[in-house]
Amino acid sequence: MTERLVRLKTRADFLRVAATRARAARPGLVLQVAPQPGETGARLRVGYTASRRVGNAVARNRAKRRLRAAAAAVLAERGRDRMDYVLIARAGTGERPYAELLADLEGALRQVSRPERREG
Repeated sequence: MTERLVRLKTRADFLRVAATRARAARPGLVLQVAPQPGETGARLRVGYTASRRVGNAVARNRAKRRLRAAAAAVLAERGRDRMDYVLIARAGTGERPYAELLADLEGALRQVSRPERREG
């Protein structure tokens, strides 16, 4: 059995990750990534969020459960140490086939892991 992922819980952590502007959008989710600050001691940390645009409380909770399952399957093996990840549910996250949701997360992870190309 894989180890349990450490969760991001504070608003400040979510805002810090969003401020880095390292993100990738896919039909089933949006992934944001930032390096962990200081010495947190965590291998990697993950936060989940779903706005009211996703639906009512039942729909938001279902979308977050599916994101947690996808993160456990993908980030546990492919996530980078000392990084914080935020998975944001989209309107179709709750109904998207699980295999496609996993593919969305894997593709987004590849995109944010690429080194940035700077012009100039």
